[in-house]
This record gives sequence, C-alpha cells and structure tokens, in this order.
Amino acid sequence: MDRRGGIGCLGLIMCCLVDLGGLCKCQIGKVVLRFERWLRRSRFRSVYRLAVLVCVPAIFLIGRAGCDSRKNGTVEQVESIVNTLNAGQIASTDVVEVVVSPPYVFLPTVKGKLRPEIQVAAQNCWVKKGGAFTGEVSAEMLVNLGVPWVILGHSERRSLMGESSEFVGEKVAYALAQGLKVIACVGETLEQREAGSTMAVVAEQTKAIADKIKDWTNVVVAYEPVWAIGTGKVASPAQAQEVHANLRDWLKTNVSPEVAESTRIIYGGSVTGASCKELAAQPDVDGFLVGGASLKPEFIDIINAATVKSA
Repeated sequence: MDRRGGIGCLGLIMCCLVDLGGLCKCQIGKVVLRFERWLRRSRFRSVYRLAVLVCVPAIFLIGRAGCDSRKNGTVEQVESIVNTLNAGQIASTDVVEVVVSPPYVFLPTVKGKLRPEIQVAAQNCWVKKGGAFTGEVSAEMLVNLGVPWVILGHSERRSLMGESSEFVGEKVAYALAQGLKVIACVGETLEQREAGSTMAVVAEQTKAIADKIKDWTNVVVAYEPVWAIGTGKVASPAQAQEVHANLRDWLKTNVSPEVAESTRIIYGGSVTGASCKELAAQPDVDGFLVGGASLKPEFIDIINAATVKSA
C-alpha cells in the first residue's frame, strides 16, 4: 500500500491562473484545483477533495495571458468563465473538488453563481487585522464573506510586491489563525535553477512557513517554478517529481513524517491538456497550478486528469 492509500483514487490539488479579460499579472485571478489523497493522518482515509479556481489554473484550467492594456476584466467576462465551469462535464466530487479564486472584487459574484460543489479562494490577504493598510484585504474580511481559501506567496507577489519569505510565513500563519485554508506558493527563478539552487530556494521558502506554523492540516504547498510560468516552458514530469519528492523529504526531516505524508504538493508550471496526465501520474504531484491553458477548452481536460489516479 502506498502512502496515499493503496487502492483507489489519490487526490490531487490543482490550481489555475486565468486572464479574466487581460488583467495585470498581479491582479489576475487564480484557479486552484485540488484533489486530496486517500490517506491523511490515519492509515486509511476517505477521499477528501479540494480545488480552487482563481485566475491561475491548476487541473482546473484557466488561462493566464498577462497584461493587455486594451482590455479590462468585467463582470460579464467573469460570468462567462463561471458559466463555462458550471456547464463543464467534470469528474464527480468523489474524485475532485474545485475552488475558484478570482480577483477580490469578483469574489461575491463568483461565489454566488458557481455550482455549490465549487468553492472560492482569494488571491491574497493582509497579515494583520485592520489598521492603515490602504488597498489590502484582511483575512477577517474573507472569513466574513464566506471565502474558505486564500493563495499566499505567489511568485508575482514575491517579485512585484517585494514579499519576503519571512513575510509570507507570517501571512500564512495569520490566515490559518483566522480559520482560512492556505495554498502556499514556493519556487525558484530560472537563474536559481541554472545555478543548481532549486532545492535550497524551495527549502528556504518552505522553512519560513514551517517556522511560523505548527498545524499543516489546512495548508497546500504549490511548487511554481517561476521560469515555467507564462513562458510556455514546462518542467518535465521527471523534473516536477524530483522537486516534489525532495520537498516532501524536507517536510519529513524538518517538520514530521506525518506532515510530509498528508500535505498535498501541487505543481504550478505551464500545464496543458497535453502534459497534465503524465504530470498527474507522478507519485508526488498532487495537483496543478495551471496557466494559459485555463482559457481554452482543454481546461476541462486538465480538471479531469484527476482520473489518472482514480483507477
């Protein structure tokens, strides 16, 4: 019996990055689709599914096209994406759970119109309660809206907003303390990969989170190789598996074997309908953080790639 439970479906978590009409990168919504594995803490577990739809696709395919000054995200465009999700023929909730995470201003609209089995996630939240932080959204606000998930530490927040690993760790801890579930992003740049520093970077970013939290039950780790986001490049299944396995080993050594076993690690590079099944079949890839493919019909195919591990 493997660590995910032997006979049946190994849950996956998948994330998608959607363009929603050409929003700026830092505003783009993200979709995180996530499946859980059979086993969590006990030897046998029931399938626990989770997925998130933001504007960054996971198994849940939503396109990520970057900036386009000629367009602006509109309610109509968001509703069109929601309608596509509502009408899509996807695997049952026994296999996959979908969570949608659009820009904050669209959260109430998306939450109100999505079919009930699809949850929502925010793309970010602040590290404190209240205060003079103009433009930020607090964890308390998200809880008040009934938003269960939030994505923190995305590479664009780190690079464009200057969020350090320590700051991301503080945000993760605070969001968890307020009752939110967190998709925590880690990953290296092309320069860091070429220097052979991939695992050192990923370990440092993960340690900053581990230093701040004790309970990993509501944490999903998203490995997003920055060099493979929006570039058309994608890590090979072997490369993705290598980093995921090393990250799981790091959790086993530095946190606990139980956390390493139960924590879902999803892949956040450029996932497509053509690559998703082979990636999903890797033993330590528990889902995706998808990019540009999320605006294409193949989005549904990526969601249904979950069935690779349901046989």
